[in-house]
Amino acid sequence: MNAETILKDHLLKIIDLNDEQFSYVFSHFKPMSFKKGQVIIAEGDKVSCEYFVTAGCLKSFYINDDLKMFILQFAMPGWWASDYNALYNDIKATISVDCITDAEVLCISNADREKLCSEIHAVEHFFRWRTNKGYVAAQKRLLLFMNNDAKHRYEELLNTYPQLYNIVSKQLIAAYLGVSRETLSRLYHG
Repeated sequence: MNAETILKDHLLKIIDLNDEQFSYVFSHFKPMSFKKGQVIIAEGDKVSCEYFVTAGCLKSFYINDDLKMFILQFAMPGWWASDYNALYNDIKATISVDCITDAEVLCISNADREKLCSEIHAVEHFFRWRTNKGYVAAQKRLLLFMNNDAKHRYEELLNTYPQLYNIVSKQLIAAYLGVSRETLSRLYHG
């Protein structure tokens, strides 16, 4: 499936757009290709875009003062990624985004997204729906961390996103779960 079709299917699950409207919306997206390991957003960058993944896998992460990596998100096809605090508040990035695999994305600037939202009510509805869904997912993940041990978090990730284990290294999964590589190895073999 090509990027245009993937985005169209993604949008049409939530909103109705005719072909002319979709073509107009799609004209605001810029296709981009990245190689495995390539950085899309680095800490300190100015962030003006968000990225819709059409192929490959990205990770959004933060590295603290002790140089420990915390993974906030793995973004697979049909998912969005950016440093949203930097994007919406016009501040420098604190979250980095890079490519776990070669990746294809559709990039839309904050300005173009806002323009589309003001021009087409359905697009505004889509982005509001997506923001709400993202907020709920973040809240669920936070509660999972607060209320469950590493084994339960690991099992939940495995049940929810089994395809991750074919794409993402165990070291990155450990960083996502907030455990050491050794702890993950015990969970994986236990």
